[in-house]
Amino acid sequence: MGKVNVLVVEDEADIQQLVSYNLIRAGFHVTCADSGEEALERLRTEEIDCVLLDLMLPGISGLQVCTAMRKVESNTQRSIPIIMLTAKGEEEDVVSGLECGADDYITKPFSPKVLIARIKAVIKRAFADQSEADESRKSIIVVDGLEIDKGRHEVKVSGADVQLTSTEFSILSLLAAKPGWVFTRQQIIDHARGYDFLITPRAIDVQIFGLRKKLNEYGKMIETVRGIGYRYRSTPDAEA
Repeated sequence: MGKVNVLVVEDEADIQQLVSYNLIRAGFHVTCADSGEEALERLRTEEIDCVLLDLMLPGISGLQVCTAMRKVESNTQRSIPIIMLTAKGEEEDVVSGLECGADDYITKPFSPKVLIARIKAVIKRAFADQSEADESRKSIIVVDGLEIDKGRHEVKVSGADVQLTSTEFSILSLLAAKPGWVFTRQQIIDHARGYDFLITPRAIDVQIFGLRKKLNEYGKMIETVRGIGYRYRSTPDAEA
């Protein structure tokens, strides 16, 4: 990963320069914006990792910028940490900043060392949260109305829980992870062997039969490929 890019949104030139100087010395890349409108444009056109956001800006306020950012991010899988940097330190101002989505709040005057420590803390937390979210997404398989949570060992069909045995769960996870792919009975046995060493080709057929019954209308999604094995069809309406 390259340098962390911090967007400094501050209309006072002296403070903008002071913050930028200290961040660059600390090893950050710095992008500056003098207004809320410019900040939103920077966010659209550049890869920003953290935002230092003044509350009182010409044009749209820092609170409005923060709200706009969080609204856009609600449709994405990435949340940029925001630190409010402002002279308004009353309790209601702090609460307003945090409620609109800020991760931290620093009042002026401030210590550059404290500011840098806060930035490092929110970035570290954001990267950890993103990594956890990425891992969580990898452990969840969603195909049409079927949802498999490998971490929780849960299966839902159209939102309703379905109780499967460990072997059934293993087989379904294998097939549904790659819709349309054909798996031989031996491949399915090898995948499920950790759950039951007595699995045989005939046993796989029995497990598939049980799965189809438990999945109700989604049972037909598990297709037999004659002479080879099984596959999970990609869409309910596809022809067999």
